[in-house]
Amino acid sequence: MKFYISARGINRLTISEAGGGGGGGRGAMKGGKGSAAAGGGTRRIYRRRVLLPVVLALGLLLPFLFVRTAFVVLESASFCSSSLDCMGWRIFGGNDPALLREELTRALLETSSTDGQIGIREIEDPTLLPASFKDLVKDVTSNKQDIKTFAFKTKAMMAKMEQMVQSARRHEYINWHLASHGIPKSLQCLSLILAEEYAVNAMARSRLPSPEFVSRLTDPSFHHVVLLTDNVLAASVVISSAVNSSTHPEKFVFHVVTDKKTYTAMHAWFAMNSINSAVVEVKGLHQYDWSHKVNVAIKEMLEIHHLIWKNKYDSLKEEVFEYQQELEKNLEVLSPSFVSLLNHLRIYIPELFPDLDKIVFLDDDIVVQHDLSSLWELDLNGKVVGAVVDSWCGRDCCPRRKYNDFFNFTNPMISAKLDSDRCAWLYGMNIFDLQAWRKTNITATYHQWLKLNLNHGFTLWHPGALPPALLAFEGHMQRIDPSWHMAGLGHRVTQVNKYMLETAAVIHFSGPAKPWLEIGAPEVRSFWYRHVNFSNGFIKRCGTTG
Repeated sequence: MKFYISARGINRLTISEAGGGGGGGRGAMKGGKGSAAAGGGTRRIYRRRVLLPVVLALGLLLPFLFVRTAFVVLESASFCSSSLDCMGWRIFGGNDPALLREELTRALLETSSTDGQIGIREIEDPTLLPASFKDLVKDVTSNKQDIKTFAFKTKAMMAKMEQMVQSARRHEYINWHLASHGIPKSLQCLSLILAEEYAVNAMARSRLPSPEFVSRLTDPSFHHVVLLTDNVLAASVVISSAVNSSTHPEKFVFHVVTDKKTYTAMHAWFAMNSINSAVVEVKGLHQYDWSHKVNVAIKEMLEIHHLIWKNKYDSLKEEVFEYQQELEKNLEVLSPSFVSLLNHLRIYIPELFPDLDKIVFLDDDIVVQHDLSSLWELDLNGKVVGAVVDSWCGRDCCPRRKYNDFFNFTNPMISAKLDSDRCAWLYGMNIFDLQAWRKTNITATYHQWLKLNLNHGFTLWHPGALPPALLAFEGHMQRIDPSWHMAGLGHRVTQVNKYMLETAAVIHFSGPAKPWLEIGAPEVRSFWYRHVNFSNGFIKRCGTTG
């Protein structure tokens, strides 16, 4: 049988079939409307204007089907376990983005379920997961894995990477806190060369204050400021900033109390760098002649604070912190300053200065920006201590400073005594009425609470000087305006209101990042370094830089 198709258009189709007759048994297709050639049993089938559309359609469709089939086979290798499983729905519209999106959504929802967590462990050991997205694509395509497996592996990879990021953040924050415990080489150098100067230079050993100003040390008409510190440069910044901010610096008398090892360096600094108009007294703890009772009480106080700190340290070694804020709070209480004698000795200020009636206490990590003279004129309404309670964000607004941040309210003794949502007052810039203090039993109450904490396994509060002070001064504190004291600049500062920084009378670098450490934020450290005399010969020799 032979087919003849005219290239000029098909009006007629002739099928010729070989027979036993003459003419060689051939059939021929002829144009026109005439009858077929004689001989041989020839049949003609006419299909007018019918086969042309069919042939054209097949000519267009068959190449498309061939290309599409090849594409689907290649594409299905990435998402289907078998190309035949995906072939049908992908050829006939299954490649619609909506259908693909639906399939992917179904797989992702499944990975989000509890069973999905099990699925991750079933698929692969987390240590063998692809290390990058490129490796993931290579793994999925080479192993011809389906969308579900792809979703499980993607989730497992994200979970693993999130754990790595959280671990890195924890280690970075721990290292940051460890750095805050160190003493810069420049500060160590300054103490050493000043101690040497005290030994060889008579001027460094000269009397402080000079004889003509000794009477001011107990004169109630002057403004008496107390510092308890072993940091020479920090004490210098506090005093110089207070003097430079005062309209009447000659009215100020500064009482610096330090430990025995720092005494010679501290004395030499202020003996050789006199403060304009103001009077400075430097006294070492070894120079106090306290009664046996006071010495025993101080020793007992320090031992209990050491035990509180050690108990907290031992408990933290067994804990794993999920959130950075929780880790930060617990690392902060492990600072060595929390067991420093000078840090806790403020509860004995009346014994340190028995001849003074009213003093302003300043921490060594503060900067004075405005005149403090009016603090001595504040009416404390018969209370012992004046302190800032509210932060700049408003009344009863005190981030990170609620009682709940300091005390263990699961203990009934604490929950019955205190309100967990109450704001704690700020330590570091306080006005004390020592006359009123001596009429109370505040110091005795302080020791009572220390013994109660000892008897309760050191679980009543976190380490630090403030928690027992909050208990001892309960009912003896007077609020003062928040503009007097802006604290918290020693924490990780993400954004600081410049107006608040400049208008606060005292800015306080409370927290791990002290201004003399490089881990502090440069934008706030500059407020401290502007009061460092970089032209001083000792500071130059030690390479102190801002």
